[in-house]
Amino acid sequence: MSKSDLSKRLFENLQSDLKQLSTEAKKKHPPVKEASESCMLKLRMILSKSSDVLSDLLSCSSEIVQPFIMGCDSKNPKMVHISLTSMQRMVQHEVISATTADNIIRTLWNLMNTSTEELKVLQTTILLITINSIVQHDSLAKALVLGFRLYFTKDSTTINTAGATIRQLVSVVYERVNTEDSVKSQEPLEAFSTEKLKVPSRIPPASLRPCAQDGFLLFQDLCQLVNADNPLWLNGITEMTRTFGLELLESVMSVYPRIFLEHQEFGFLLKERVCPLVIKLFSPSLKFRQSLPPNPMSSEKPFFPMVMRLLRIVQSLIKNFYSLLSTECEIFLSLLVKFMDVEKPLWQRCLALEVVHKLCNDPMLVRSFVETYDMKEHSAKIFYDIVSAIGSYIQTLFMPTASNHPTKDVNKSPDIQGTPPSMVAGLPVGSGVTPQPAFVYKNLWIPLIMNVPQTPIKPILIEMMDKLETPVIPNGYALTLGFACLLDICHSIELNILVSPKSEGTPHNQTQELSIIPEDKKLHESLINSSWGGLLASFTLLLDASTDEQATEAILKAELTYVNLAGMLNLTTTRDAFVTALCKSALPPHYQIMVVNQPGSTKTGAERGHVRVHSQEIKGGQPEELYEKSQVVAVGTALPSLSSNSQAQVMLTAKNISCMRAILSLAHCHGKILASSWNMILTTLQHLVWILGLKNAVEGHLRSEMSANDNAGAVITTAIISDLPVLSHMLSRLFESSQYLDDVSVHHLIDALCKLSTESLEIAHNNREPSLFAVAKILETGLVNLGRVEVLWRPLTNHLLEVCRSPNSSMRCCGAEAITSLILAGLSHKFVPPLHENKRLQAMLLAPLRELCANTNTDVRQKQLECALLILQNGGETLGPGWTTVLKVIGDGANTQGEVIIRTAFQSMQLVVTDFLPLISPLCLSLCVETAAKFGLQQTELNISLTAIGLLWNISDFFFQQKDKISADIIKDADPTITTSDQLWMCLYSKFGELCVDPRPAVRKSAGQTLFSTIAAHGNLLQNITWKSLLWKVLFPLLDNVKNHLESASSEREKKGPEANILMHHSRDTAKKQWCETQVLVMAGVSRVFSIKKAHLAELDDFSRAWAFLLQYLERASMGESSEVSLAALRSFQELVSEQVQEEGAAHMSLVPTLQEQIIHRGESNSMQTTTQTIWKTAWKVWLNIGNKKTAPPCSLSDLSKVDVPSQAFLCQLVQIFPKIFAHVQDRFVRDMFDDFSRVLSQTLAVPIAGDTSPFLVPINYESSLTPVQETVLEAYACLCQNVRHINSSEKLYPQLIQHLVKCSEFGTTPPSYGLLEVKPPNSVKGMTTGYIASDMTEFSEKCMSLATDVYCSVSSLGSVIQEDTLKHMIQGLSITLSAKYSCPSSTWKLAVRCLIKTIKAGLPLAKSSKGSHSSDLWPSVSKAFNEFLFPKVSASDDQSLSEFKDDEQLDCEVVDLIKTEILPYSSELPKDFVASLVQLLNKGSVHSSSTSNGVGAPATGKVRHVFTQKCFETLLQFSFVNGSDGDGKKSSPISQVAVGTLLTRCVTIITRYSRDVELKQNLPSARSQVNEVVSAIQTTATLIASLKKLPPSAVEKSIWKQIIDLYPRLTSCIHSKSELVLTELEAALNAYSDLLSPPTVS
Repeated sequence: MSKSDLSKRLFENLQSDLKQLSTEAKKKHPPVKEASESCMLKLRMILSKSSDVLSDLLSCSSEIVQPFIMGCDSKNPKMVHISLTSMQRMVQHEVISATTADNIIRTLWNLMNTSTEELKVLQTTILLITINSIVQHDSLAKALVLGFRLYFTKDSTTINTAGATIRQLVSVVYERVNTEDSVKSQEPLEAFSTEKLKVPSRIPPASLRPCAQDGFLLFQDLCQLVNADNPLWLNGITEMTRTFGLELLESVMSVYPRIFLEHQEFGFLLKERVCPLVIKLFSPSLKFRQSLPPNPMSSEKPFFPMVMRLLRIVQSLIKNFYSLLSTECEIFLSLLVKFMDVEKPLWQRCLALEVVHKLCNDPMLVRSFVETYDMKEHSAKIFYDIVSAIGSYIQTLFMPTASNHPTKDVNKSPDIQGTPPSMVAGLPVGSGVTPQPAFVYKNLWIPLIMNVPQTPIKPILIEMMDKLETPVIPNGYALTLGFACLLDICHSIELNILVSPKSEGTPHNQTQELSIIPEDKKLHESLINSSWGGLLASFTLLLDASTDEQATEAILKAELTYVNLAGMLNLTTTRDAFVTALCKSALPPHYQIMVVNQPGSTKTGAERGHVRVHSQEIKGGQPEELYEKSQVVAVGTALPSLSSNSQAQVMLTAKNISCMRAILSLAHCHGKILASSWNMILTTLQHLVWILGLKNAVEGHLRSEMSANDNAGAVITTAIISDLPVLSHMLSRLFESSQYLDDVSVHHLIDALCKLSTESLEIAHNNREPSLFAVAKILETGLVNLGRVEVLWRPLTNHLLEVCRSPNSSMRCCGAEAITSLILAGLSHKFVPPLHENKRLQAMLLAPLRELCANTNTDVRQKQLECALLILQNGGETLGPGWTTVLKVIGDGANTQGEVIIRTAFQSMQLVVTDFLPLISPLCLSLCVETAAKFGLQQTELNISLTAIGLLWNISDFFFQQKDKISADIIKDADPTITTSDQLWMCLYSKFGELCVDPRPAVRKSAGQTLFSTIAAHGNLLQNITWKSLLWKVLFPLLDNVKNHLESASSEREKKGPEANILMHHSRDTAKKQWCETQVLVMAGVSRVFSIKKAHLAELDDFSRAWAFLLQYLERASMGESSEVSLAALRSFQELVSEQVQEEGAAHMSLVPTLQEQIIHRGESNSMQTTTQTIWKTAWKVWLNIGNKKTAPPCSLSDLSKVDVPSQAFLCQLVQIFPKIFAHVQDRFVRDMFDDFSRVLSQTLAVPIAGDTSPFLVPINYESSLTPVQETVLEAYACLCQNVRHINSSEKLYPQLIQHLVKCSEFGTTPPSYGLLEVKPPNSVKGMTTGYIASDMTEFSEKCMSLATDVYCSVSSLGSVIQEDTLKHMIQGLSITLSAKYSCPSSTWKLAVRCLIKTIKAGLPLAKSSKGSHSSDLWPSVSKAFNEFLFPKVSASDDQSLSEFKDDEQLDCEVVDLIKTEILPYSSELPKDFVASLVQLLNKGSVHSSSTSNGVGAPATGKVRHVFTQKCFETLLQFSFVNGSDGDGKKSSPISQVAVGTLLTRCVTIITRYSRDVELKQNLPSARSQVNEVVSAIQTTATLIASLKKLPPSAVEKSIWKQIIDLYPRLTSCIHSKSELVLTELEAALNAYSDLLSPPTVS
């Protein structure tokens, strides 16, 4: 609202008030009437002449307000009410001057005296003071006195209103001071003088500004009034209560502390007036003792409202003005401590606790208390007294006598705690009782009424401003309050130490000194020393009595905080006291003395901290009473100790587990500060782990193994069973965190662990089960501290070596596991510099392993050798100088008699030979050979002896690779025992030669394999003459000798005892079978030598003869009776013809050249090239001979009786050889050779699978159903397709190749037969069976189909492909598969239709451009293929899903798109019959009625191909007159005429069916699909009519017009449809008939 509007409104209100006043005063008060009328005239003049009405009203306010003052003086209630209302309006609009305000106040004073309109008076007073600051000094004092006077009237409403008014007015006075202080003073003020203020005076200090002067005088008078003295400024106050005065004083000090801190005059009032007043008023409370009956006539009894308000003032003084009143605050704090005395009333103690709680919640105050009092030498220890008083008070609450203390205070609340209700798991329960958090001690139950740790404590008593009598204090409130005080004290101390005020809130680094200032450290120590005693005693008692989990956690957190703080400040006594208390709380009660007072414990009482209260002692022989406060979660046996062998059952409670968690958290987070406390903590954890049944596992971790067998008396409840893994993990994390400790802290930890372990060793010596806890944790500690291994290695390993000598097996094994794990971890650790460069460190790490050789215990030696093996496996490459130690350890294992030890040692030897020979220095090679020879010579294990042969071969391979380096090192070392490397080679070959003719099959096999491998790997060292001798004198005679031995070998099973029968496999249980194995080995070895040594053998002059000899030998072997030998012969054949094989042991050499390249390289004449051709021609003939003979089907009964069906592996191997030979004969690969090739592969595909091997026939991969033979044949086809272009007659081969692939693609629907042999269909038999089973050719036929299509699309333009009607053969072949739609696998016919689309796209343009080159039956084949696919004879299965149906329909649409885009646009170039058949096919697919009867839909499932039908219709529509008519009147194409007729037929069918359905259904709606269909038909009709109208009459046949006219009645029959969409389209279609509806012409 604008200023003018406000002025106008005020003017109107004043005029109205004056009129009312004039009317009321008309008879009895004429002066008032005259004054009112005069004032109204004055207002009209101001309004008419002045532009600023409010300013003029302000200047004339005395005259304007005069009628209202006269109205108030009249004492007429109505006139007084009108006058006060008008004055309030003027005050609100600030149009009164200071003089006017004084007059109004005098008027209000008169009304107050006459008790007239008291509430209105108070309202007016509030407005005068709060609107602006014109009322000051005496007028302000008078207004305040007015409020005080009314506060003491008899009317309750007036009293309450006056009280609120006084509070508001007092607040306004000091708000003015704040506002005044915010503006800089322009006038100089006098200096502050204390002397002038010592005597109270109504004259304010001249050093203050006006508003501050009023505030000073008001506060001074409030103190005077509370002290029962007369006020100096507030003249006229007749009565005043101390409680109200104290309340006003406290509100001013609490709300406006800045005024007292910035103005010395106000601070003087605090020090000289308020503090003495408070001390004086406290006297009755100090003198009162609850234990003594007070004098009834005495007035010295403490009054609750007075004490409560005094304590509020004390709280405000200490909290806000501590810096001004340090001495007085000491007195107040001492008073608070006295108030908590047990002899004081409960409400008084609770009030004191509430104040203390508020103070202790302020870290800065706590810091100030300690700095000001406790740190001073001769000062009272105030903070210490506060903590002690709280602790003492809490302890007294648990004393039974406290609850029965006699008292005569009738207003005192019951200061007792009742007998607890029924207890379950430490919680009170019963009928109608909800479990409540509480503390229980000796059957004394005290509830915890607030969630102290989480919920801030809200004081109850100190906020009861309206209570005159002592309130009823809730049961447990005192204990809850004391508990909160303790927690807040702990928190404040933590904030003071960890977050120093001098560092602006930045947290201290706990790993460094807390403060570099000595005074700060002294302060921190004083904070701890002043509080830890009382806190520990209280927390110990509360923890023992607590039944609430959250309270327990809060106590434990506080104790952990003190341990941390004491440890960081090096306060050993304090730290150990809290640690001891925690450990005692974590163990069962009868454990505490056992752990703390064990022999060897030298701690003094001071070091152990405070003595726990009696609640922790076991009395009466009834330990069950100790567990009633907390739920028992585990029962186990006690850990045996040196002092006691008792294994009695002990119980752990949930509280014990919580304490255990706290200890783990302490050790994990604050391990650096524990020092000697580690021993106590680890001892406690060891006992707890034992009771809980946690056993050490690998790498020191713990796991739960509590079972009836392990400990019959152990019980783990469901409440703790899920926490055991968590506790185990916390234990592991505890020792993992030791890596962050400094060296000194780690030594403390290790020393404590070693002490525990030593005690366990002593227990084990006494034949008692020891605890493995210490050893396990030594391991964990060592593993995470390997970064400083030199600091801890010797103490750890020396102790573990001692553990390994223990007579207790579990202790010994655990020690061996620990020391070997440490060695392994140390060797694998990343040191700087690396370990192999630091010989001293490596020797230190390996020394314990070598010392274990002196241990005579088998289990320890086994661990030692396992460790050596792991060293090699994990880091053998970094051993360096440590090889000597490791090899000696391994060799020492070979000399023992234990079979297990020998095997373990030999594993290490194998690893050395296979992986680390290049890393061993030449000086250690002889040691390596000697060690290997030890294992070869040992007689314990035959397998190890055989494996040693392989190790020697590995060594020979190493000698070959490093021959130059070894030779140079031998010369450099000048060792007389080894002069040349040839000595090593001769030794090895002599050993292998002797073993090749050994009668033992195992040795013979091993020696033969090693012989050929050695020749293959190291034959490059042989000269040509040596190679020739090797072939004709060693290898070929070896082939003949093996064959002769095979022919003469016995076929009877060898019987050499039961052991032989058990160990011998059935495939090797006769000598003949064993020699077959040898023949296979020899053939493979010789062939491989020929394959990889072509570079050397091709240089021999009789190589062709050797080649032919070997091939003839392999051909004869492949025709033999043994399937194993036959298959091996083919593998050798393949090995022989393979090219570009990289030589073993010559990875740096290039690929081996082909035979032809080798012969040409020799520089021979052309006759040598002829020799090369002869070589491969021989290989081709051998392959054909094998293929024709082995795959020939039985064509007669005689053949059927002696048929030898080759195995699938044999066939795979046979086909795999073809690409190898084809690469060399492809330039001469003529059509006859292709015929031979295709015949062999066709016969191969027809070969069935033996029934007993079919279950073991594994597909080529998990995603394919191809058999290995099919996959191999496909690879052969692919090879041929990729390389056929390089053949001279490739163009003539393409039609033959494509036709062959098409024929193979038909195998999926018409599988081939294998002569007269009866073959079972594929997948007809599950498991093993007799007879033969045909292969599943489905995927194979699909692959051939795709391959044929790709080949055709790539060569479709070749003349030979066109001339031989390859396109027709392709389509006819695909039609066979397409006709089997829904009767063969879906993947097959789907692939066929896609191949058909690709084929037509590729071949159709060529077919159109070369009409004469194609046979006449091409186009019928295309039409037939479309028809058989789109309208199959077999419907889809009933369980076909909707998504599958949509996918099939999409394929149908793709075929229609093919017709639409690739065929119909060129209809003029195609045969008319073919085009007509396509239009009929589209028409057939476009009508739903025919869809369900002729295969478009799926009648069995009710699915209809709507999208397909629409696609057919759109295609017809596209090639009709609608879109393709000629605008110039020319005749359209035949396809257009046929399409129009077809469209009309379709529309008639749809509309007729719809109208019939509408008539039958009547009011029922039609299906959405049917509505869409009929709408499409009606739209088509309308569009067709519109298009035909545009054409010349001669362009449209009369039959078309007749069909359109005949459709009209059917359209009109649809008007009964309920579909708005149908009716809309129907209207448009009927309107299209307007031009066709004409009168008949008269002939």
